[in-house]
Amino acid sequence: MEEFAGVHTAVLLPQVLAALNIQAGGTYMDATFGRGGHAEAILEKLIENGRLLCLDRDPAAVAAARAQFATDPRVSVFLAPFSSLGACADRVQPGLKLDGILFDLGVSSPQLDDASRGFSFMQDGPLDMRMSAGEGMNAADVVNGAPLEELIRIFREYGEERMAPRIARAIVMDRQKKPFERTLELAGMIERVARSKEAAGRARHKHPATRIFQALRIHVNGELKELETGLEAALMRLAPGGRLAVISFHSLEDRMVKRFLRRHSLADPMYAGLPHIPVHARPKLALVGKSVEADADESSRNPRSRSARLRVAARLDQGMAA
Repeated sequence: MEEFAGVHTAVLLPQVLAALNIQAGGTYMDATFGRGGHAEAILEKLIENGRLLCLDRDPAAVAAARAQFATDPRVSVFLAPFSSLGACADRVQPGLKLDGILFDLGVSSPQLDDASRGFSFMQDGPLDMRMSAGEGMNAADVVNGAPLEELIRIFREYGEERMAPRIARAIVMDRQKKPFERTLELAGMIERVARSKEAAGRARHKHPATRIFQALRIHVNGELKELETGLEAALMRLAPGGRLAVISFHSLEDRMVKRFLRRHSLADPMYAGLPHIPVHARPKLALVGKSVEADADESSRNPRSRSARLRVAARLDQGMAA
């Protein structure tokens, strides 16, 4: 995701509402509450017996959700990663099935704007980047402690950074003199290394630290594993006809989502050509339209939407013929 500060605006909001195909008395989940733009719009379409479950792993987001919906009995709020969505649904009602689930991946504007969280390379703060504040290792632990080859792997795999070896070597050299503790320390060093390499070539269209900060954030929060587990959990909890809508902001996430939806929209190839396909091997999802991106108007109004991509699928009844 590109880095943009400012007021948090829900991305692709009309498209998300259409994708979820909201039924007034249905049960829906915003698995990444953020600051509630999507959740609020979903709730407006629900009647008295509708339900909305809101999840976030960020305590600040959960506090905002509880304050916003404190008096609304239709809403249940959980401090939890979306990989735990099944357990959260069970707390509302054992075995609860959902008519729609939304994942809005990446970092919200309030997280970027809060320098103390360490997500931003545009303002100074501690090198943290933990979405679950205070839990587990932070970005400084990785930058100052990971071996050279591990840093290269992280930057290549999670940031798709072509200068990963050069930047990693510079980090290892500099941290021997003084550990990296602040976001601008790291961003400034990356910029010097990247600019010196590119001085004779074409300048980058975005800040040289963008991909490194993305890679560190993904690694610190285990985001790709979390996404993999969350998608499987969502598949298990969707009611027949229920919609799964996922907004991603970079190619790593989008490829995972695309492959997951495609894989579950096809029958198990082991049974290809057979006249009868057992229930467990039949498609579980039907793709809904093509991927959706923000139009020019939204992109100009909300810079965060420029890299957003929405993919949607509907849950099939496992008893349906393939």
